[in-house]
Amino acid sequence: MSPRALGIALLAIAAFMGLGFARSDASLAAPATLGALLIAVVLPAVAGLALLNGRLSWGAGSRTRRDQLRANTIEAEILRMATQQQGKLTAVEVATALALPVEQAKAALDALVSREVAELEITDAGVIVYAFHDAKHLGGKQSSRGILDA
Repeated sequence: MSPRALGIALLAIAAFMGLGFARSDASLAAPATLGALLIAVVLPAVAGLALLNGRLSWGAGSRTRRDQLRANTIEAEILRMATQQQGKLTAVEVATALALPVEQAKAALDALVSREVAELEITDAGVIVYAFHDAKHLGGKQSSRGILDA
């Protein structure tokens, strides 16, 4: 359920409960009635308004998980592209293929460089190329042998 839908639902519950309190003959001077009014009307109304205004951090954990999943998906797509392009990509190629802003594509590629998954190269024309060593040499995996046999 989205934060907006939950906020609207909480406001509806608060309104319904407030209407019930208004139609009842309970004394507002009694501490138990005030406590029930606070729990049943005021708290849902405040939480509903906070969700609608975006001030309540509900779902912040899911937002960070969503952002991490998005970054992992972009990285996986970049690596897939690298295997198809003989291990070399530019930020413009990634941005075009993945419908990303060039800055975001560059940031994703730079993250792969910082983790030593890719290396930077430059063309004679000054274009920065991201080279993926493993992707360039995928064709040689059939001739692999044990580390001690090498």
